[in-house]
Amino acid sequence: MDVVVNIWNSFFSLAKQFRVSDALDVILVSFIIYSGIKLVRETRAEQLVKGILVLLAVWGLSYMLRLYMMKSLLTYFFQFSVMALLVVFQPEIRRALEQIGRSGIGNKHWTFGLPSDDYEVLAQQNRRGVNAVVDAAAVLQKQKTGALIVFERQTKLGDIIDTGTVVNAIPSVPIICNVFFNKAPLHDGAMIMRGGMLYAAGCILPLTKSDNVSIDLGTRHRAAIGMSENSDAVVVVVSEETGQISAAVNGVLTRNYTRETLKSQLESLLLTRETEPSEKRQSFFPPLRRVKKK
Repeated sequence: MDVVVNIWNSFFSLAKQFRVSDALDVILVSFIIYSGIKLVRETRAEQLVKGILVLLAVWGLSYMLRLYMMKSLLTYFFQFSVMALLVVFQPEIRRALEQIGRSGIGNKHWTFGLPSDDYEVLAQQNRRGVNAVVDAAAVLQKQKTGALIVFERQTKLGDIIDTGTVVNAIPSVPIICNVFFNKAPLHDGAMIMRGGMLYAAGCILPLTKSDNVSIDLGTRHRAAIGMSENSDAVVVVVSEETGQISAAVNGVLTRNYTRETLKSQLESLLLTRETEPSEKRQSFFPPLRRVKKK
């Protein structure tokens, strides 16, 4: 009984010292830990984290059991492994920093003062680009002609554009279909859509390094997933073997699109700014609505 009373008294003494800043501190640390877990979940880094946890558990046991040699060895290992971990987790760290940079906070601070006329022109260009891609994808689907089309969003793709040829043309069904015609010089690469314009073609995309990708998917689909993993781009793929239309967003590939469902998906991802109230349009670009993983 005395033990319970002591525990109760200790709890109340700690509760009296608990401040609002302490609660905020706990919430922030919990959010960071949760974000870190979500970042490495279902990636190769997940196995590395498990290995580090095993080593920490061994280090704790060696300390409790007074295994001095093992404890010293692991202590030296952890002291000199910080730089190694930065190198090993470089893709995950880069992805986390990119997600922070694409957050709504950064967009609202840096996009004040956009003229409403410029916004309307950009909105019309984006809608024209989406319609052209949707119509072209339907044609390519019937012809079973492979295609890989990337819609640039907040993350600029200058390094990807440098690997191809700048076109900077008004998008249309004939132009898109001609680019992906199997005898055309730029067909074996990706097309980049920037600001509603067909900006570049024949571009090389990074392939996904995920081990969870189906073996049935070819290079185009792996490149689409890899591009969406490394940026916030929306990538449309038309399979050369089956004619099936797919889309990759945030590292997730969804398949079996029709002309209507593809148009609806692209409009929800790329044209949501048009639905914002006029007073918000004139002040800044609202952040693009993020797609939920399916």
